[in-house]
Amino acid sequence: MTPVESFRSKAVALFGLGGSGLATALALAEGGARVIVWDDSPAAIAKAESKGLQAADLRLADWSAFSALVLSPGVPLTHPEPHWSVKLAQKAGIEVIGDVELYCRERLRLAPDAPFIAITGTNGKSTTTALIAHLLRHAGKDVALGGNIGTPILDLPPPSLTRYHVIEMSSYQIDLTPSLQPSVGVLLNITPDHIDRHGTMEHYASVKERLVKAADKVVIGVDDPFTEAAAVRLDHTGKPIVRISLQETLGAGIHVRGREIFAWRGHGRKLADLTGIPALRGDHNAQNAAAALATCLALGIDERVLQAGLSSFPGLAHRMEPVGRAGKAWLVNDSKATNADSTEKALLSFEEGLFWIAGGKAKEGGITSLAPLFPRVAKAYLIGAAEAEFAATLEGRVPYQRCGTLETAVAAAAADANASKFSDPVILLSPSCASFDQYPNFEVRGDHFRNLARQLAGFSES
Repeated sequence: MTPVESFRSKAVALFGLGGSGLATALALAEGGARVIVWDDSPAAIAKAESKGLQAADLRLADWSAFSALVLSPGVPLTHPEPHWSVKLAQKAGIEVIGDVELYCRERLRLAPDAPFIAITGTNGKSTTTALIAHLLRHAGKDVALGGNIGTPILDLPPPSLTRYHVIEMSSYQIDLTPSLQPSVGVLLNITPDHIDRHGTMEHYASVKERLVKAADKVVIGVDDPFTEAAAVRLDHTGKPIVRISLQETLGAGIHVRGREIFAWRGHGRKLADLTGIPALRGDHNAQNAAAALATCLALGIDERVLQAGLSSFPGLAHRMEPVGRAGKAWLVNDSKATNADSTEKALLSFEEGLFWIAGGKAKEGGITSLAPLFPRVAKAYLIGAAEAEFAATLEGRVPYQRCGTLETAVAAAAADANASKFSDPVILLSPSCASFDQYPNFEVRGDHFRNLARQLAGFSES
């Protein structure tokens, strides 16, 4: 834990007692703050009280007594409208912040130069975060990995000059971190997502850009219009910037050519070869690996240790995760693909023989942008609330079956794949949708897929 002492002897309101909220409340209490917590869930409140925290309905509280509102990142700050707790905080004239902001204040107090790597982007940030942590550990560094990827930042040990905090940040967390200033800021890409929480694409992009704008050193992808424009603006700051591209050879930066990654400054120097690394299959993972390499180089890691570190990277669950084989068919769990842009990366990783399971709670635009990749799909199996919408998009283009549930889809896909002409067919769960119509999160959806795969005849672990 990182005790938060910046609010010692002060009263703090905290709304949202999920994983990071509860950890934050405990860290504030450990640092001597008087924390008053609340949540919409009675079970979450009861759990907090069992930990010795004081719960009270913040709608009835005297807000003039509070120094700050600490808000869970899952609670609306601005759109579609501010949460009632935010409105009360604003009326009282107190700041609204999140758990990463509290970490940043402790870092400034304890060790301002402690290595702090912050990673964001619409897609790929979890894999990149995990890969950076893996490479640093391979280089013998003490690494604290967390944030949006899993472990709340305040559940990690405190910042120090010899400890590398590698933190994935969502746009929601960035919005709640006004003093964010990482040692290295990584921005991978920006594509439409979470517009319901940010109002416009331009606002969403501006929030993402804040992470690199505040960083001491910057690693930034430049293969979409928003990040390319951000990189141009950053050029005027004078801070060290490393551009990443899969689409063009940069005058200076990190360029990906096929499965090889080059550092480019007038001529190419090969940094790594991703051939034969299953956890880094696909162009999207080549970008992730390039960003991880650039980050480690910016931190002074010897590039000679990086290839070995890449080769031993195990990958992440629910992100192009090979689950195993049933008969001749491979099963791949890409449940984390909650939008079409993520699924595009998955479809691009295979040439043909795809038996694609898709659906859930659809994002804006559905799967229309994936039409150029439909020829790679032998058949689609549709589930969840998006079933009818996706069927309309696929009509006349891709054979499909409306399955409703994942159980039906996996069974049908396995039968069809094993009866197909393809020698190495792939059953790919890459939903292009949020999970909330049928599952609490993408992890539960992916775990269900994995369990269903194990029940198939002839299944063997990958």
